[in-house]
Amino acid sequence: VQLQASGGGLVQAGGSLRLSCAASERTFSSGHMGWFRQAPGKERKFVAVISWGNGATYFSESVKGRFTISRDNAKNTIYLQMNSLKPEDTAVYYCVGRARRTVLSALRDTTTYDYWGQGTQVTVSS
Repeated sequence: VQLQASGGGLVQAGGSLRLSCAASERTFSSGHMGWFRQAPGKERKFVAVISWGNGATYFSESVKGRFTISRDNAKNTIYLQMNSLKPEDTAVYYCVGRARRTVLSALRDTTTYDYWGQGTQVTVSS
């Protein structure tokens, strides 16, 4: 299974971007897909996740209220709509997928996910 992320770029603070992640197969229908990010010199951190079956979403505190995550079943694709972007949102954003359902508390952990995309750069200028 491949995860293809796209949509990154350069934007001014306060602006918006939408990331997309397309799965090559319908592998995550019982699991989860989401996003992590990694800023230069920092560890990879959880951003958001969506449960494919019921559409439940979960966000990190740093993006809650500014980012939304959604899915398109027909396209095997998830989207991360990022609004009110801040310079501290600058990072490489990685799409992730897990085939089997798991508990909410595990979804913030990088080791929970079976599949990772190649990453897309998001740069927010001040």
